[in-house]
Amino acid sequence: MRTFVLRARAAPTDSHRLLAAVGTEAHTEILAHTLMNAIFVAQSHRPDVVVYLVLESTQDFSRTVRFDANAMHAIGGFDEQSLLGKVARALDASRGMGKEETRPVESGVTVQTISFERLVQQLAGDHQLYVMDRKGTPIGAESFAGNPCFLLTDHIPMPKKTFGSLERLGAKKITLGRTMLFASQCVVLIHHALDQHGTGPGS
Repeated sequence: MRTFVLRARAAPTDSHRLLAAVGTEAHTEILAHTLMNAIFVAQSHRPDVVVYLVLESTQDFSRTVRFDANAMHAIGGFDEQSLLGKVARALDASRGMGKEETRPVESGVTVQTISFERLVQQLAGDHQLYVMDRKGTPIGAESFAGNPCFLLTDHIPMPKKTFGSLERLGAKKITLGRTMLFASQCVVLIHHALDQHGTGPGS
């Protein structure tokens, strides 16, 4: 199983604001692009992939939308509008939820009122965490096993204090090169590296 977590610090948890923020400073299109590149391949989709989108621009609780590629049936297209529509429906389904609750949205999609920090703590129990860092180990030199979980962010970098917390959870730093990339580009390169390594889906 390959797991990707996108921390979208600027993404609104209100569905109307989310859709209206495409192309603005919030850059909510990053959610769709990352989800598309994580799950889809030509004429098909990747099995054994889970994506968490953590939306943090909120008046109450962060919203974490979980996509399980194995359980998704009515995907309805991989264009930006369709994928953001799924995120928006999850946000609508989350109205009235208390802290750290979970609700099903549709087949393969759930929404939680859980923070990035709490989510990562949970995932650390049965995943090896990896965080992008230009000073990390080159991805080609890393040995992947078990359930790798890759932590990404939108155009707003991770707070420095987050790296300390992740290190305490056993997260390893890896790099894809010196150039700062979009999260959606990182996903493609990570999939490629794991495909070549023979790790996870299809291996």
